Amino acid sequence: MPPSELVSTPEAAKALGVSARTLQRYVRNGQVTPEITLPSGQYRWNVAKLRRQIGMADEE
Repeated sequence: MPPSELVSTPEAAKALGVSARTLQRYVRNGQVTPEITLPSGQYRWNVAKLRRQIGMADEE
């Protein structure tokens, strides 16, 4: 997957209409899994996959 398809937590949260803290809480609770966790601990997301994880339809 090209890196351009991956977005930061704030960008992914904005795409879902939630706060970045909410998305981070979803990760802690095991509700979603990021595409990549960087060595710094930051997450990178594929928004389409994230939407599927939480049961939202893709907006394309």
